[in-house]
Amino acid sequence: MTSTGADQRAYQMVMRKGDPRYSVSPKRTLFGDRGTEVRIAPLLNGIRALSGEKIQWYLAAELRDRIRATGVRINVVDKMARKQYAVEPRQYEGRLLHQLPLLRTALGDIYIELYLNGPSDSNCVALYRRGTRVIDDLTLLDHFARAPWNLRYLQGHLDASFVSLTPGTRTGIIYDSAYNTLCEGLQPLEAKLVEIIDAQRRAEEEQASREQLRAIQRAFREALLALPAEEYDWFDIHARAFRPVSNGSEDADRRLEPKALEEPFPGATEPGEDKRRQFFEFAGPLFSVVVSPVSSIVRVGATKELRALPRDRSRRRVEEDLEFHWQLVEGPGKLTDVHDQAVTFLAPEEPGLARVRVTVRQREVVCVGEGLVTVSLELLTQLAPTTVPSQGLPGYTFERAPGEFWRSKFDIKRNVIVVNNGHRDFVFASRSRSLKLRYLVRLYAKELVMHNFAGLPADQLLERMVELSLRTEEHL
Repeated sequence: MTSTGADQRAYQMVMRKGDPRYSVSPKRTLFGDRGTEVRIAPLLNGIRALSGEKIQWYLAAELRDRIRATGVRINVVDKMARKQYAVEPRQYEGRLLHQLPLLRTALGDIYIELYLNGPSDSNCVALYRRGTRVIDDLTLLDHFARAPWNLRYLQGHLDASFVSLTPGTRTGIIYDSAYNTLCEGLQPLEAKLVEIIDAQRRAEEEQASREQLRAIQRAFREALLALPAEEYDWFDIHARAFRPVSNGSEDADRRLEPKALEEPFPGATEPGEDKRRQFFEFAGPLFSVVVSPVSSIVRVGATKELRALPRDRSRRRVEEDLEFHWQLVEGPGKLTDVHDQAVTFLAPEEPGLARVRVTVRQREVVCVGEGLVTVSLELLTQLAPTTVPSQGLPGYTFERAPGEFWRSKFDIKRNVIVVNNGHRDFVFASRSRSLKLRYLVRLYAKELVMHNFAGLPADQLLERMVELSLRTEEHL
């Protein structure tokens, strides 16, 4: 190692591996160069793979605070790759935590710089001594292998100038009285960090619950639009979605009122729901078309109204420059107004299964949708109107009851489904987001079927639940 002293003379220090001694002697040079030159030889085979970029990353983490405090500039010149790298202090990710308690001890203050980030295995808090890193991850120390340090929500470092380093290395500390002072001094900080992380977890759970509620309600709306309105008229979905235009227009393709389709449904409002139409809410080009209802039952000799629901790639309803064409692909029956968005199916006098197809064209784009109509001699027993007014699709909330066997129950007054998050099935489903979402959908289907088909035999209730679950999970 060669460096120029204050007397403008160059001095050289020589060290050898395995020998704790070193020697310092003047170096004969014509002019003293500023800075320090380090020469290492010979290099081991593993060291030869150390590139200039890796050296830059290492120094940026090891000397982060020392570089920032002194303002020194470090450049790594990689002559093999013919590149030069400037060492910049490492930048942490996440939100910088303010208003943390001051850590003052009898041996000195502890400097803290912590950032709250999303949970990740790469998050860790390092221990520094006077600006130089001595412990990469604080949880490597037995005393700190607990919350909040092992929760993996934090990034940053602690700087304690009074800790004692292990002799012969700077990557370890001695478990002495200074170490005990460090452990005791961090206790107020640990309690504060646990509170912050708990609040972060609650916020993440609430955000996930809002997203799941929005996905569940959207899937049920799509499923109810695909099922017969006379059988699934629970929450006034069809009445609001297919509200006729009040201006007396005779065009059948105007029977779907666009503003009615955009209005929020009653009941539990979805997060972020805004009555004002945003830019991204305008429909794009035609991408698909769905027949509503996609599967229905009609008595012989009766009529059934079918509608086409054109959608863009994001499942928004397309309304402009559309041409419709209906045809009866298979089975008995007749169709009227085959060039309108809504048609009437005339059932024959004999039972059968009819397959209906609609072709929608928007300029050069053509989409096709199909629906099935079952013509039957007898229909299922019609249920009496419910005594509970339609309130919209319900929301859900959690109630922890680990010692009880119920999975969910419908609170009619609040129009919410109470889910037992202490049940063993909920705990099992919480392992992954998709599994938890499907579990909540099944609980929704169970409660809605039981509530709105009260009085039906058990086998018919199960048939209804299978039908609703199938249509709903298709749109998750």
